[in-house]
Amino acid sequence: MINVLVVDDDAMVAELNRCYVEQVAGFRCCGTASTLQQAKDKLAHGHPAVDLILLDIYMQQENGLNLLPELRSAARSIDVIIISSAADAATIKSSLDYGVVDYLIKPFQFSRFEEALKGWRHKKRLMDNQPFYQQADVDLLIHGNALTADEQTRLPKGLTQQTLRTLCQWIDKHPESEFSTDELATDVSISRVSCRKYLIWLAQMNILFTSIHYGTTGRPVYRYRLQPEFHPLLLQYCQ
Repeated sequence: MINVLVVDDDAMVAELNRCYVEQVAGFRCCGTASTLQQAKDKLAHGHPAVDLILLDIYMQQENGLNLLPELRSAARSIDVIIISSAADAATIKSSLDYGVVDYLIKPFQFSRFEEALKGWRHKKRLMDNQPFYQQADVDLLIHGNALTADEQTRLPKGLTQQTLRTLCQWIDKHPESEFSTDELATDVSISRVSCRKYLIWLAQMNILFTSIHYGTTGRPVYRYRLQPEFHPLLLQYCQ
Protein backbone atom coordinates (compact mmCIF):
# COMPACT_ATOMS: atom_id res chain seq x y z
CA MET A 1 0.00 0.00 0.00
CA ILE A 2 1.30 3.46 -0.94
CA ASN A 3 1.10 6.04 1.88
CA VAL A 4 0.17 9.59 0.90
CA LEU A 5 0.48 12.73 3.04
CA VAL A 6 -1.85 15.61 2.13
CA VAL A 7 -0.43 19.06 2.94
CA ASP A 8 -3.05 21.81 2.60
CA ASP A 9 -4.23 24.49 5.03
CA ASP A 10 -7.80 24.42 3.72
CA ALA A 11 -9.56 21.69 5.72
CA MET A 12 -12.24 21.13 3.07
CA VAL A 13 -9.69 20.80 0.27
CA ALA A 14 -7.53 18.50 2.38
CA GLU A 15 -10.53 16.28 3.07
CA LEU A 16 -11.48 16.23 -0.61
CA ASN A 17 -7.96 15.19 -1.58
CA ARG A 18 -7.96 12.55 1.16
CA CYS A 19 -11.19 11.10 -0.26
CA TYR A 20 -9.71 11.18 -3.76
CA VAL A 21 -6.65 9.27 -2.58
CA GLU A 22 -8.80 6.58 -0.98
CA GLN A 23 -10.63 6.05 -4.29
CA VAL A 24 -7.44 5.03 -6.11
CA ALA A 25 -6.65 1.34 -5.58
CA GLY A 26 -3.34 0.74 -3.86
CA PHE A 27 -3.16 4.21 -2.24
CA ARG A 28 -4.17 5.40 1.19
CA CYS A 29 -3.99 8.74 2.97
CA CYS A 30 -1.80 8.25 6.03
CA GLY A 31 -2.34 11.79 7.31
CA THR A 32 -2.98 15.45 6.61
CA ALA A 33 -1.03 18.56 7.60
CA SER A 34 -2.23 22.17 7.60
CA THR A 35 1.23 23.72 8.08
CA LEU A 36 4.73 22.92 6.87
CA GLN A 37 5.84 22.25 10.45
CA GLN A 38 3.08 19.67 10.86
CA ALA A 39 4.20 18.08 7.61
CA LYS A 40 7.82 17.94 8.82
CA ASP A 41 6.74 16.40 12.13
CA LYS A 42 4.71 13.71 10.36
CA LEU A 43 7.59 12.96 8.01
CA ALA A 44 10.00 12.69 10.93
CA HIS A 45 7.84 10.67 13.31
CA GLY A 46 4.96 9.31 11.30
CA HIS A 47 4.21 5.61 10.98
CA PRO A 48 3.91 4.21 8.41
CA ALA A 49 6.51 6.05 6.35
CA VAL A 50 5.26 8.49 3.71
CA ASP A 51 5.82 7.55 0.05
CA LEU A 52 4.17 10.51 -1.68
CA ILE A 53 3.21 14.07 -0.71
CA LEU A 54 0.34 16.07 -2.20
CA LEU A 55 1.50 19.63 -1.57
CA ASP A 56 -0.35 22.93 -1.74
CA ILE A 57 1.65 26.12 -2.38
CA TYR A 58 -0.48 29.03 -1.16
CA MET A 59 -0.82 28.40 2.57
CA GLN A 60 -1.44 30.80 5.47
CA GLN A 61 1.75 32.87 5.77
CA GLU A 62 3.68 30.00 4.18
CA ASN A 63 4.80 28.88 0.76
CA GLY A 64 4.58 25.14 0.20
CA LEU A 65 7.61 25.29 -2.08
CA ASN A 66 9.77 25.88 1.00
CA LEU A 67 9.29 22.23 1.91
CA LEU A 68 10.96 21.02 -1.30
CA PRO A 69 14.57 22.12 -0.69
CA GLU A 70 14.44 20.59 2.79
CA LEU A 71 13.34 17.26 1.35
CA ARG A 72 16.09 17.35 -1.24
CA SER A 73 18.85 18.46 1.16
CA ALA A 74 17.86 15.68 3.55
CA ALA A 75 17.99 13.19 0.65
CA ARG A 76 14.49 11.97 1.51
CA SER A 77 13.21 9.50 -1.05
CA ILE A 78 9.74 11.00 -1.02
CA ASP A 79 8.12 12.25 -4.21
CA VAL A 80 5.88 15.31 -4.41
CA ILE A 81 2.85 16.17 -6.52
CA ILE A 82 1.87 19.83 -6.38
CA ILE A 83 -1.85 20.58 -6.09
CA SER A 84 -2.31 24.34 -6.20
CA SER A 85 -4.11 27.26 -7.79
CA ALA A 86 -0.70 28.78 -8.58
CA ALA A 87 -0.43 28.88 -12.35
CA ASP A 88 2.34 31.43 -12.91
CA ALA A 89 5.39 30.37 -14.87
CA ALA A 90 7.90 31.17 -12.10
CA THR A 91 6.15 28.96 -9.54
CA ILE A 92 5.75 26.08 -11.93
CA LYS A 93 9.38 26.37 -13.04
CA SER A 94 10.58 26.37 -9.43
CA SER A 95 8.48 23.31 -8.69
CA LEU A 96 9.90 21.41 -11.65
CA ASP A 97 13.44 22.49 -10.75
CA TYR A 98 12.95 20.82 -7.37
CA GLY A 99 11.86 17.61 -9.07
CA VAL A 100 8.11 17.44 -8.44
CA VAL A 101 6.67 14.49 -10.33
CA ASP A 102 3.42 16.18 -11.37
CA TYR A 103 1.59 19.50 -11.07
CA LEU A 104 -2.20 19.81 -10.82
CA ILE A 105 -3.78 23.25 -11.11
CA LYS A 106 -6.96 23.75 -9.09
CA PRO A 107 -9.70 23.09 -9.93
CA PHE A 108 -9.17 19.73 -11.62
CA GLN A 109 -11.15 16.61 -12.45
CA PHE A 110 -10.78 13.38 -10.48
CA SER A 111 -9.65 11.63 -13.67
CA ARG A 112 -6.61 13.91 -13.83
CA PHE A 113 -5.88 13.27 -10.15
CA GLU A 114 -6.12 9.51 -10.67
CA GLU A 115 -3.87 9.76 -13.73
CA ALA A 116 -1.23 11.59 -11.67
CA LEU A 117 -1.15 8.95 -8.94
CA LYS A 118 -1.20 5.95 -11.28
CA GLY A 119 1.37 7.49 -13.60
CA TRP A 120 3.72 8.15 -10.67
CA ARG A 121 3.26 4.61 -9.34
CA HIS A 122 3.95 3.06 -12.74
CA LYS A 123 7.20 4.99 -13.19
CA LYS A 124 8.30 4.39 -9.61
CA ARG A 125 7.88 0.65 -9.91
CA LEU A 126 9.69 0.72 -13.22
CA MET A 127 12.61 2.46 -11.54
CA ASP A 128 12.57 0.30 -8.40
CA ASN A 129 12.18 -3.13 -9.96
CA GLN A 130 14.21 -3.15 -13.16
CA PRO A 131 18.03 -3.24 -13.28
CA PHE A 132 17.97 -2.69 -17.07
CA TYR A 133 15.63 -0.78 -19.36
CA GLN A 134 14.28 -0.90 -22.87
CA GLN A 135 13.98 2.34 -24.85
CA ALA A 136 10.22 2.45 -24.25
CA ASP A 137 10.87 2.29 -20.51
CA VAL A 138 13.32 5.19 -20.66
CA ASP A 139 10.87 7.20 -22.77
CA LEU A 140 8.22 6.68 -20.10
CA LEU A 141 10.55 7.80 -17.31
CA ILE A 142 11.77 10.90 -19.13
CA HIS A 143 8.76 12.01 -21.13
CA GLY A 144 6.05 10.78 -18.78
CA ASN A 145 3.99 9.02 -21.42
CA ALA A 146 1.64 7.51 -18.86
CA LEU A 147 -1.00 5.07 -20.05
CA THR A 148 -4.55 6.32 -20.25
CA ALA A 149 -7.26 4.41 -18.41
CA ASP A 150 -8.41 2.88 -21.71
CA GLU A 151 -4.87 1.84 -22.67
CA GLN A 152 -4.35 0.31 -19.24
CA THR A 153 -7.30 -2.06 -19.62
CA ARG A 154 -7.03 -2.81 -23.37
CA LEU A 155 -5.13 -5.99 -24.17
CA PRO A 156 -2.11 -5.55 -26.44
CA LYS A 157 -2.23 -7.06 -29.90
CA GLY A 158 -1.65 -10.81 -29.81
CA LEU A 159 -3.13 -11.38 -26.35
CA THR A 160 -6.57 -12.96 -25.95
CA GLN A 161 -9.17 -12.68 -23.21
CA GLN A 162 -9.52 -16.46 -23.00
CA THR A 163 -5.83 -17.09 -22.27
CA LEU A 164 -5.68 -14.12 -19.89
CA ARG A 165 -8.66 -15.57 -18.01
CA THR A 166 -6.92 -18.94 -17.69
CA LEU A 167 -3.74 -17.36 -16.29
CA CYS A 168 -5.62 -15.07 -13.91
CA GLN A 169 -7.69 -17.95 -12.58
CA TRP A 170 -4.48 -19.87 -11.82
CA ILE A 171 -3.02 -16.83 -10.04
CA ASP A 172 -6.27 -16.37 -8.11
CA LYS A 173 -5.98 -19.95 -6.82
CA HIS A 174 -2.36 -19.33 -5.71
CA PRO A 175 -2.56 -15.78 -4.27
CA GLU A 176 0.50 -16.14 -2.02
CA SER A 177 2.72 -18.09 -4.42
CA GLU A 178 5.79 -16.75 -6.18
CA PHE A 179 6.23 -18.31 -9.61
CA SER A 180 8.36 -18.15 -12.74
CA THR A 181 7.25 -17.98 -16.35
CA ASP A 182 8.24 -21.63 -16.88
CA GLU A 183 6.30 -22.81 -13.82
CA LEU A 184 3.09 -21.05 -14.83
CA ALA A 185 3.40 -22.00 -18.50
CA THR A 186 3.79 -25.66 -17.55
CA ASP A 187 0.81 -25.63 -15.17
CA VAL A 188 -1.60 -24.05 -17.67
CA SER A 189 -0.14 -25.81 -20.75
CA ILE A 190 0.79 -22.82 -22.90
CA SER A 191 4.11 -21.87 -24.46
CA ARG A 192 6.70 -20.07 -22.34
CA VAL A 193 6.94 -17.23 -24.89
CA SER A 194 3.19 -16.66 -24.85
CA CYS A 195 3.02 -16.86 -21.04
CA ARG A 196 5.82 -14.32 -20.70
CA LYS A 197 3.85 -11.74 -22.75
CA TYR A 198 0.84 -12.00 -20.44
CA LEU A 199 2.98 -11.76 -17.30
CA ILE A 200 4.72 -8.63 -18.59
CA TRP A 201 1.34 -7.02 -19.24
CA LEU A 202 -0.01 -8.00 -15.80
CA ALA A 203 3.12 -6.51 -14.23
CA GLN A 204 2.62 -3.30 -16.21
CA MET A 205 -0.91 -3.20 -14.80
CA ASN A 206 0.67 -3.45 -11.32
CA ILE A 207 -1.30 -6.64 -10.63
CA LEU A 208 1.92 -8.61 -10.34
CA PHE A 209 5.14 -7.71 -8.56
CA THR A 210 8.33 -8.72 -10.40
CA SER A 211 11.57 -9.78 -8.76
CA ILE A 212 14.79 -10.85 -10.45
CA HIS A 213 16.87 -13.82 -9.32
CA TYR A 214 20.32 -14.67 -10.65
CA GLY A 215 21.33 -18.33 -10.89
CA THR A 216 24.75 -19.89 -11.21
CA THR A 217 24.77 -19.31 -14.97
CA GLY A 218 24.22 -15.60 -14.51
CA ARG A 219 21.01 -15.65 -16.52
CA PRO A 220 18.29 -13.77 -14.62
CA VAL A 221 15.04 -15.52 -13.75
CA TYR A 222 11.97 -13.32 -13.40
CA ARG A 223 9.59 -14.38 -10.65
CA TYR A 224 6.14 -12.97 -10.05
CA ARG A 225 3.63 -12.74 -7.25
CA LEU A 226 0.23 -11.16 -6.85
CA GLN A 227 0.06 -7.74 -5.22
CA PRO A 228 -2.76 -8.23 -2.68
CA GLU A 229 -4.19 -4.74 -3.08
CA PHE A 230 -4.80 -5.47 -6.78
CA HIS A 231 -6.56 -8.79 -6.23
CA PRO A 232 -9.96 -7.19 -7.02
CA LEU A 233 -8.62 -6.07 -10.41
CA LEU A 234 -7.29 -9.57 -11.09
CA LEU A 235 -10.73 -11.01 -10.38
CA GLN A 236 -12.18 -8.88 -13.18
CA TYR A 237 -10.00 -10.76 -15.65
CA CYS A 238 -11.01 -14.15 -14.20
CA GLN A 239 -14.57 -13.74 -15.41
